[in-house]
Amino acid sequence: MTGMDLRQTLKDTENALKDFIAFILSENLGEEWETECGVSPERLSRWQELKEAAASRQETGVAAEPLISYADIRDLKTILQKHWQYFAPALGDQTTLEVYLAELAKLGDSGLFRRDFLPHHQNLILGISGELRTRMARYRSQQETTEPLYPRIEYAADNLGNSWRPGESNFISTGMKLRPGDLLELAITATDPLGEPLEYQYAFNTGSPGVGLLWSGENTFTFQVTDKYVGNLFFATLSIRSKRKYHAHGDHDDYVIFIYQVLPPASF
Repeated sequence: MTGMDLRQTLKDTENALKDFIAFILSENLGEEWETECGVSPERLSRWQELKEAAASRQETGVAAEPLISYADIRDLKTILQKHWQYFAPALGDQTTLEVYLAELAKLGDSGLFRRDFLPHHQNLILGISGELRTRMARYRSQQETTEPLYPRIEYAADNLGNSWRPGESNFISTGMKLRPGDLLELAITATDPLGEPLEYQYAFNTGSPGVGLLWSGENTFTFQVTDKYVGNLFFATLSIRSKRKYHAHGDHDDYVIFIYQVLPPASF
């Protein structure tokens, strides 16, 4: 695995943990959970400053991030310590988790990012990331099945600024209008609670995963809109599944649907 891939693994793991914290605390503390999460008002203000700075240089097509996206690993440790009773069923031993967070913070240090990771760094990144993401996926699966059987999507996004996170509706009405010739770029991050490889499917203009369509190992996809899709509703369905025989929903385990409108060509 290249240094770039390992850095992406670090980023994906930290983002998955932030989304998981937001999911758990919103369920237990309500929508305004940030004010009760345990970090100081000064840290919350710092998150807001970073979010506003990011918004000022935001590029078109970049999804707006929730406030917790601007927390650092040390903030996450503070939150988890404050509300460990909510996270223990998913994340296990608190001391072990804090060791993992300390290692992730060290590995994410800018000095390491300026050079290639050494073999022991690679092993740590893959081991810790795999363990944390598997635990979170296992917990979410258990909430629905009592057993950690099925993989779950952690994050999905398009190139137009729309995104999905755990706890949100599987149907995202973007309110956006496309035209023939536009490119739609889609990406998914997901984890299997049993730690096995996943398959991905991208279906268009169906309100559910595409039966009979091909599955692949690619978690990103680029699609060019054509005039055959002109109409009031256009669905982009992103699905995942394990390679095992049985799945949570027929031939797939989890899905997210982005909904758009496709207008006629500009010269129509």
